[in-house]
Amino acid sequence: MDYPNGILVGRAHVPGHAHPRIVTVRGEELFDITAPGMATVRDIAESGRAADHVRTAPGVSLGNAKAVLANSVAAATDAKLPSLLSPIDLQAIKASGVTFVVSLLERVIEEQARGDNSRADALRTEILDLIGMDLSELVPGSEAAMKVKAALIEKGVWSQYLEVGIGPDAEIFTKGQPMSSVGYGAEVGLHPASSWNNPEPEVALLVTSTGAIIGATLGNDVNLRDVEGRSALLLGKAKDNNASASLGPFVRLFDGTFTLETIKNSEIALRVEGEDGFVLEGHSSMNQISRTPESLVAATLGTHHQYPDGLVLYLGTMFAPVKDRDGAGKGFTHKLGDVVSISTESLGTLSNRVNLSTKCPPWTYGSSHLLRDLAKADLL
Repeated sequence: MDYPNGILVGRAHVPGHAHPRIVTVRGEELFDITAPGMATVRDIAESGRAADHVRTAPGVSLGNAKAVLANSVAAATDAKLPSLLSPIDLQAIKASGVTFVVSLLERVIEEQARGDNSRADALRTEILDLIGMDLSELVPGSEAAMKVKAALIEKGVWSQYLEVGIGPDAEIFTKGQPMSSVGYGAEVGLHPASSWNNPEPEVALLVTSTGAIIGATLGNDVNLRDVEGRSALLLGKAKDNNASASLGPFVRLFDGTFTLETIKNSEIALRVEGEDGFVLEGHSSMNQISRTPESLVAATLGTHHQYPDGLVLYLGTMFAPVKDRDGAGKGFTHKLGDVVSISTESLGTLSNRVNLSTKCPPWTYGSSHLLRDLAKADLL
């Protein structure tokens, strides 16, 4: 299932147009609904009637939606036919980290290993023995969590990841700049300096400038475990690289049948298929999230920080792959050519192929280019 039923909005390259077109799916067809004043996903989101607009806007058929999805796969794209882009445009791209206490251990291991994945297996056993308790039921910032924090400090295994995992403050960071994300079928990029990395299958929320959560999409928050493990101050290098933020295939807007509660009860499936025959599968249950989506949005946007064009917020993942790939105790890392597929029943499937960020198509079309092209087309 590449996309679900529902009110879907996205963006596409359409031959004959200099700028991305706004699209939706109706039945089995993809429709171009670009209109003056509603020529960006940002403007639709900020209109206060996003779902109604997308559902009722006049449109021109671009053909079978699954055919457009197939043409969006980088290796098979025909530039003379429509293809999907990331479903957002002018929104800030933000992400939250260590939001699942059950995956907290892997972040501590990254830090303790100092980026050396050969030490991960031994450290995992050692730290589990030291902690000696189940962290999954802890509420971040609670009195019980603070007692655990004190106990871990005493044992000498406290870390910055435990601070944001069970402490009072969420980790919120900038994943990428507006217009920098890639969409369904695109290549996702790894910094060539990294040799220990992984996908992060996540739900990402579409949030307006007023803080209203109006929809959701799937995301791959590509992660460099060795880079961030050497120092949390390298988070920018670990997280924000060319083609390192994937979103799609569409944003599904909230309506009477699809709500934030749907997201909170979603099961996210991950499948990685390597050219070497390696297959990795995993699941992430959103009902295990330690901080509510609403609290993460509130930590991102409010009187302390405004986003006049809205934002997309990755909610974090409970999945940290540990399946050995190249030998016992070595754990998982990507190889070039891996195909990463992230799926949920309510949001469809986001699929991307892994390459080096230096080999992915460079990001050259930014906010200024979009606005100039829209002005030329009389669409602003």
